[in-house]
Amino acid sequence: MDSDHFPQFRQVVLDTTDARALAQFYRRLLGFEYRPGDEPPPAGEPDPRGRSWLVLCDDAGHRRLAFQQVDELTEATWPEGPIPQQLHLDLTVATSAELDHQHERAMSLGARLLYDRFDDPVEPLRVYADPAGHPFCIFVAPQEKSLEPEGPVP
Repeated sequence: MDSDHFPQFRQVVLDTTDARALAQFYRRLLGFEYRPGDEPPPAGEPDPRGRSWLVLCDDAGHRRLAFQQVDELTEATWPEGPIPQQLHLDLTVATSAELDHQHERAMSLGARLLYDRFDDPVEPLRVYADPAGHPFCIFVAPQEKSLEPEGPVP
């Protein structure tokens, strides 16, 4: 085996005490869709997958987030406290106006604001906890320029 072979990134997995509810939160926040077979069942029907493992995919069908049901989960106490965050998601928008719009959406979907740095002139951002307590950030990141040189390389 040569050194050009590396494992491929598949998805980020979030533990949660309610896989269906957290999957619904991120599906609505990010516009993802359920992996075929993971959709919610009709009202009143049992939801065995929603009490186990669910996957959300982007519009190209690539896995992005998965949700694993656990019996209990101690919520991180970020930014201070005895239980540090172990992972957080970074989400970006292009403008401060979009940051405000996404703030309203996140809050209406059940996020809690943990930290507000909207007025930072260099990198405006807000940090939230999702309904299960996982921290995530939404920050303004102008379109990043490619690291590739322009034109042919001499």
